[in-house]
Amino acid sequence: MSNAEIAAALEELAVLYQLDGADRYRVLAYVNAARTIRNEGRSVEDMATEGTVTDLPGVGKTLEEKILALVETGEIPAAAKLKQKLPPGLIEINRIAGLGPKTVRRLHDELGISTPDDLRTAAENQEVQKLKGLGAKVEQKILEGLDRLEAEPQGPQRKRLNEILPVAEELVEALRSNPACEKAEIAGSARRLADTCHDVDLIATSDSPKQLAEDISSQRLVGKSGNPNETGIKLSTHSGVDVDVRIVSPDAFGNLLQHFTGSAAHNEKLREVAVKERLHVSENGILDDETGQTTRCATEAEVYERLGYEYIEPELRENRGELEAARNGALPDLVERSQIKGDLHCHTTLSDGQNSLQDMATAAERLGYEYLAITDHSASHGFGNDVTPDRLCQRIEEIAEFNQTQGGEGIRLLSGSEVNIGTDGELDYEDDLLEALDWVIASIHTSFTNDEEGMTSRLVTAIENPLVDCIGHPTGRLLGKREPYPLDIEKVIAAAAASQTLFEINGNPQRRDLSDIHARLAKDEGVKLVLNTDAHSTASFDYMDYAIATARRAWLEPGDVINTGSWWKI
Repeated sequence: MSNAEIAAALEELAVLYQLDGADRYRVLAYVNAARTIRNEGRSVEDMATEGTVTDLPGVGKTLEEKILALVETGEIPAAAKLKQKLPPGLIEINRIAGLGPKTVRRLHDELGISTPDDLRTAAENQEVQKLKGLGAKVEQKILEGLDRLEAEPQGPQRKRLNEILPVAEELVEALRSNPACEKAEIAGSARRLADTCHDVDLIATSDSPKQLAEDISSQRLVGKSGNPNETGIKLSTHSGVDVDVRIVSPDAFGNLLQHFTGSAAHNEKLREVAVKERLHVSENGILDDETGQTTRCATEAEVYERLGYEYIEPELRENRGELEAARNGALPDLVERSQIKGDLHCHTTLSDGQNSLQDMATAAERLGYEYLAITDHSASHGFGNDVTPDRLCQRIEEIAEFNQTQGGEGIRLLSGSEVNIGTDGELDYEDDLLEALDWVIASIHTSFTNDEEGMTSRLVTAIENPLVDCIGHPTGRLLGKREPYPLDIEKVIAAAAASQTLFEINGNPQRRDLSDIHARLAKDEGVKLVLNTDAHSTASFDYMDYAIATARRAWLEPGDVINTGSWWKI
């Protein structure tokens, strides 16, 4: 049984417990354990049978018993018992965005709804809106959610980059360290640092290709493998990631790497332009119609040079004008991680962070940052641990004291807040308190159900507030979980350009918001951007890599990004 299957079973049990009204901390324990197991490189089934599964964070004896029962019988007894008690269709209904388990249980208890079809019938007959606290808007959202569920593609779903990239990096290092391998690289959407990826593509060169293919199949991450041969091997990891390893002779490494890095749209345009010049581009080389000769390239740079282009960074290869820019010497000088001088969005234990102010400051200083904005959630964040005005005043004093003890040396802390944007665009602190802060980042955390006009107006009002420095995770998307708010994004960007309000690219790999497309649109309209992590722990400062990835895909240069410079509001 794969780690992905074990994780899915625990996630299902968590949903069943929610529907049955279990304590939220009990539910959270199963959700967290499922996440740990899904991302574990070793076989969790083997760990369970060997008695070492409790070595995993958050997996205790109770969970060990459930995992053992699952791998031995194919079922968790507690889940089987709850499935007899609860209609199975409620689990599917629970997947509808915005419908929590309490509401799902109410729909069942008060309207007798047990399946998605039952729910659609009730919503179309306007029965849902009659329930207290729901109404016509919720009913419409339910119908839209049902439509999305039905439209979801069947089969394997795309995974976020942070779920794919560690697998790709471990396996490519295993290839590189093998004596039979000359060189190896990650290809595909993982190399382009896309938001999500379908699988992992690896390209290697070897004089003993079959031996290399056999060796990589024995790596600890690998759960299943196909038959090794002279051109490579197909693998599947314990965490459910499919891997395609392709092995080629060194003189054609560049051709194969360029081809399998993609994107499909980039390669199609490349071939289309090449054909007009009587050249045919493929993974095997570049065929010249005039001479009948095929050019094989050891590097990608040679591929692009032969076709008349400057080298194009992988993140740009999406057929968004990069080929024209590469031919005309107009490619951007992309921003790099080493150029970031500070992070302007993080949380401490004052709100919902896991580490203290001192811990966060120390971790940021180790990264070489000049400054760090402490931006705990404001008074109406709505998820607990919100910061009252009095407590925020104390935090301002604490930060001032911290900076004084530094004596002008070391990292500078900035007093800030991630202020919630209300339904009419209002902020939840008085102006005099906001004016006392070094940095105000405003974000939407509540009331996501407005229509496009309402959400756009709400965001524009906040953007036009002179006390707001930056808009955090502007479209509110959660990759694979929640679509962006309905927004007139061009109007929102125009408002930011007019008021010189900054936009954040949030590096949390579940968000990466703004998207690369919207960030490039913002750049083109003259809006400056901030690359942030939204770190809720010291470890989360590593999310800057994902913010950088999105920025590079958006063609951002250092001058487009405010925090490549020193603190400018001193």
